[in-house]
Amino acid sequence: MKSLVIVESPAKAKTIAKYLGKNYTVKASVGHIMDLPKSKLGVDIENDFEPKYIVIKGKAPVVKELKSAAKKADRILLATDPDREGEAIAAHVAEVISGSIKNAEVYRVLFNEITKKAILLAIEHPGKVDVNKVDAQQARRVLDRLVGYQISPILWKKVRRGLSAGRVQSVALRLICEREEEIKAFVPEEFWSLTALLEGKSPPRFEAKLIKRDEEKLRVKNNDEAQKILADLQGRPYSVAKVEKKEQTSTGGRPQARFHRKEDHGHRPVAVRRRGCGQGRHRRPDHLHEDRLYPRGQRSAGRGPGAYRR
Repeated sequence: MKSLVIVESPAKAKTIAKYLGKNYTVKASVGHIMDLPKSKLGVDIENDFEPKYIVIKGKAPVVKELKSAAKKADRILLATDPDREGEAIAAHVAEVISGSIKNAEVYRVLFNEITKKAILLAIEHPGKVDVNKVDAQQARRVLDRLVGYQISPILWKKVRRGLSAGRVQSVALRLICEREEEIKAFVPEEFWSLTALLEGKSPPRFEAKLIKRDEEKLRVKNNDEAQKILADLQGRPYSVAKVEKKEQTSTGGRPQARFHRKEDHGHRPVAVRRRGCGQGRHRRPDHLHEDRLYPRGQRSAGRGPGAYRR
């Protein structure tokens, strides 16, 4: 039985030919033999994005050699690289030589090392072309073409000729630009939150944020509203609606201990104003400053009111 083994690299073809007997012929595809045309989009957008592959310019002699060898073979073994690109090359090779095959069977063989043992083992256990891998490579190629073919000319006009736009960086750039527009359009808005230092029967004192009052969600917009709510809360009981537990991990060599000073405000709530910074490098909607309003006569040691910032 005459067998034809097709690999990608001519150097691999020479090495593998030494390991196989006289009944084996080893040929190389020299990489891809088919691709989308350079002169047009090559993707039918109206017909389920069907790609239109053609033989790459300059690869006609290679295709002719593969077809000629396929005519003389009883079995064809596609031994291109074991990845998506290799699977697509195997599928394209099978397509171009299909008209030259009479009764020969076509198989796919996979090996991860160029050793006699690995190659003979792969040939003893041939399989079929993995259509899923071929589709994955084809989808990536179509995306490259749809993005690059239509956006690259804009780069040539605006930046420099010869640049290409890819499927990854083009989308990433758009996300960055959209986020930057949101940041520029952001208008800092003042709002206040109310926190209280509470103490239960068993746990230590803890700080809690006021979410509801009389089953009504709070959205405090200014100082006047905060003061009214503070006055109304004096002497009223509190209940904890939700407790969040979070795990923290430290990176680096030695663990670092962090200490945060908390002032004792008794059981009186404290109003906290949060506002967007809107200044310099902090001009971001997610960057907030906090100004704490302490009860009359109380200040943090060594720091004045409004000194807290997040």
